[in-house]
Amino acid sequence: MIQDINPHVFKNSFIQADSCDEDFVFQFRGGDLLLKQQGEEYTIPFRKEAVQKCEQGIFLFSLDNTNCFLVQDFVVPDDSGYVYRGVNLFRVLQPREVAWASIVAHQLLNWYELNRFCGKCGAGMKLKQDERALYCETCGNTIYPKISPAIIVAVVCKNKILLAKGINFRGGFYSLVAGYADVGESLEAAVVREVKEETGLDVWNIRYYKSSPWPVSGTLMIGFVAEADDRQPIVIDPKEISDAGWFSRDNLPTYPPADISIAGEMIELFRMGKLSEL
Repeated sequence: MIQDINPHVFKNSFIQADSCDEDFVFQFRGGDLLLKQQGEEYTIPFRKEAVQKCEQGIFLFSLDNTNCFLVQDFVVPDDSGYVYRGVNLFRVLQPREVAWASIVAHQLLNWYELNRFCGKCGAGMKLKQDERALYCETCGNTIYPKISPAIIVAVVCKNKILLAKGINFRGGFYSLVAGYADVGESLEAAVVREVKEETGLDVWNIRYYKSSPWPVSGTLMIGFVAEADDRQPIVIDPKEISDAGWFSRDNLPTYPPADISIAGEMIELFRMGKLSEL
């Protein structure tokens, strides 16, 4: 999946670090990230590549033991191979560790931008120096990055799998039923509710598969496998789903790449006849 970047090492531990020339710097322009292009691949700029000294910035994480900072005033030489590339290209951006770091950095950028002011009193928020958090000097409110839990479920019946096409899916691909866990709801209850709401089916024998962070939406995807009776009528929710149906291993529609998302990985396991082993 997208976070699997071995042998490269990603560490999200927050540290108090002073900037240096060997830092990686992330500068965004809207939804685009400044990168250095080298042929078909991209690298993250080093702080020392700026034409003038830039700000300390905000510590994000480390990649291969190199500290990464979010900055605003990083200026690079003209005609030097630097380009802005959309973060939404992470599915094809190479190398993989650059793609992963880019979407995590963008998730944190969004969090900082959406929380410039206190939600309780309206005063400006400050960076905490000892942890990844923002605090309000006026009322003492402290907030942390928001992670939203969401279930994603491979519903199977014998040698068939339930796949659905979301109304916002690009490229006509099909995927698994997924949705956010609601307030006061267990993950297993969310599985039952989401499948019922989106396809009209009842499911049982729910079992955990694995989890996967999805920085694009600030989500932690929690994967499950469940069973259903394919004789039940499929009744889709037109506000969420444009089509849904049962598919056999030798007749699968286009689905997400197995090396990018947990959905693609689970569908690929079904295609290989290994999903029932979980």
